[in-house]
Amino acid sequence: MRVLVTGGAGFIGSAVVRHLVLEKRYEVLNVDKLTYAGTETSLQAVRGAPNYRFLRADICDGETLSRTLVDFQPDRVMHLAAESHVDRSINGAQDFINTNILGTFTLLECARAYWSAMEGERKQAFRFLHVSTDEVYGSLGEEGLFRETTAYDPSSPYSASKAASDHLVKAWERTYGLPVIVSNCSNNYGPYHFPEKLIPLVILNAMEGKPLPVYGNGANVRDWLYVEDHALALDIIAERGRIGETYNVGGRNERRNIDVVTRICGLMDGFRPRATLHRDLITYVTDRPGHDARYAIDATKLETELGWRAEETFETGIEKTVRWYLDNEWWWGPLRERYSGARLGLPGHAQKTDV
Repeated sequence: MRVLVTGGAGFIGSAVVRHLVLEKRYEVLNVDKLTYAGTETSLQAVRGAPNYRFLRADICDGETLSRTLVDFQPDRVMHLAAESHVDRSINGAQDFINTNILGTFTLLECARAYWSAMEGERKQAFRFLHVSTDEVYGSLGEEGLFRETTAYDPSSPYSASKAASDHLVKAWERTYGLPVIVSNCSNNYGPYHFPEKLIPLVILNAMEGKPLPVYGNGANVRDWLYVEDHALALDIIAERGRIGETYNVGGRNERRNIDVVTRICGLMDGFRPRATLHRDLITYVTDRPGHDARYAIDATKLETELGWRAEETFETGIEKTVRWYLDNEWWWGPLRERYSGARLGLPGHAQKTDV
């Protein structure tokens, strides 16, 4: 099995690459632009592996993608390359439009040309998996779950760009017959998560005695999914999912943001005690514009049809995550120098995404 992974130096992408290379022993080509959130250090475990290759390239570069597909001859494309941080999309939406929409279009066209030239069983077996987010569905009230049939209602430039890419992928199946599958996941967490996101930001700020910023009153709810559970789900979806279908991937671990932060504080009190409790560092800040109140995924289709279920509870996963950051400053230290934890997502304050 040969798999081309786009965005394999990112958070979720690197987990997918490690799983495919080390656990499945597939031949993997990782295509990544290495923007600010992509780092090859997340792939140290596969560096030098005979079944792993890396190509630094932009998914908007159709000429390079076309040549790469023909040269590598993948049986599967797993598309994870994306600009992914809501706050950064508020500050600078252009990169999100370019990568998430135009890049996906370019990759689809290159994959379609490659697939059209295939023959026989290899052509029948080829799959294109597009990895997306539950944020395309918008915001839930206090009850209910996102299902694969939930209408799209994106709130941010990031989620709007991902919604657009989802629609492109589905259209390429309906119009051209390209064998695509779409997955929409809940919030991921775990090792190798870029320090701007809530959980790693809180862990690292707590380590350094800095304020722990919480948007609004902290009541926003997310369904948390351990990243290695997600990587396994994506492999299963690409292998056994039905063409043209969407599969929601969720951890069934709903938590209010403030409860996530206080749980991290409790773990840090045990692992790295300080003169006062870590929760004393919590600071409530002005809410993010268009901040969705609640996300919650119904993963029944994936669980019943393909037999996947998240192995980590939030309690087991968050403890593993905190321990990992405490033990791996070699990874996050250089990134922390480039991103100190300053507030992002303030409208009217443009910010480049390649810092």
